[in-house]
Amino acid sequence: MSLHRSRGTAALGLGAAALLALTACSSGGEGGSGDGGDAAEQVKIGVSQFVQHPALDAATEGFKQAIADAGIEAEYDDQNAQGDVANTNTIATTFAGDADLDLVLANATPAAQAVAQQIVDIPVLFTSVTDAVEAGLVDSNDAPGSNITGTSDLNPVADQLELLTEIAPDAETVGIVYSSGEVNSEVQVELAKEAAGELGLEIEEATVSNSAEVQQAAQSLDGVDAFYVPTDNIVVSGIAALVQVAEQNQIPVVAGDSGPVEGGAIATLGIDYSKLGYQTGEMAVRILQDGEDPAEMPVETSSDVELIINPAAAERMGVDLPASITDRADQVIE
Repeated sequence: MSLHRSRGTAALGLGAAALLALTACSSGGEGGSGDGGDAAEQVKIGVSQFVQHPALDAATEGFKQAIADAGIEAEYDDQNAQGDVANTNTIATTFAGDADLDLVLANATPAAQAVAQQIVDIPVLFTSVTDAVEAGLVDSNDAPGSNITGTSDLNPVADQLELLTEIAPDAETVGIVYSSGEVNSEVQVELAKEAAGELGLEIEEATVSNSAEVQQAAQSLDGVDAFYVPTDNIVVSGIAALVQVAEQNQIPVVAGDSGPVEGGAIATLGIDYSKLGYQTGEMAVRILQDGEDPAEMPVETSSDVELIINPAAAERMGVDLPASITDRADQVIE
């Protein structure tokens, strides 16, 4: 199989992949011995995850669970770029050279961008991507236009900043540390700036290129009244360093997802990444079992948000959480 065919012939490859998935035989379960039962489908799926942290890990596991729940027997080639963009390109090249792959999952924007550049003849699904159009992954969210579609983790940034003002009502300046190489983070920072004006807040920024720079970047925002952590893969993977600065200076931290809250931030109003990954897996099932065309499958989002709090982290940062927050929390990190 040629892995660099034009997009005009991609439909043939997609159809063949779906057909292979439907006709594959079980390697062991019931129905694989010609007794008239339904044979379990067998597929090979490449997984390119940008970095290891709780949110992305949960999305990958949710994706695999949806595949398993659909009765599809899958072999996974799991690859993690460890937060290095160069590694995402290497992974994409490896997947492009594997003629046995039926589908690729790209977890996080940098991983998706690398895969999209090199794989055009089999279905690609992304997850944990904030803005697929801005990242150059799809023509539009309603009509992706090629072999790639997936799910967005765009957070309710304005609502999260409003939560911050509820936690720290006297806050005037909010510091944001983010990766200069992640389009998803740039989008969230712009959304934060828009929301900040209406809330009477001022945003101060510091950028990093890797997780080792997070602590210094946080320290450079000396004098801010609070930190907001977007769903930035590099910063989230180094959240312990930012939390340390926040605790030392008694500065509250509100995050874009649950991972940093588990790691020491005070709260988030965010999506469940396990559910987001499962939703992506359901899209994969529709491609593999029903032959749906990614080009015509709109990018999906999750409207299921939860308020997650970490009272112990609040105490370490000198914050007394109001009852208006603790009483409505969906999950409390002990």
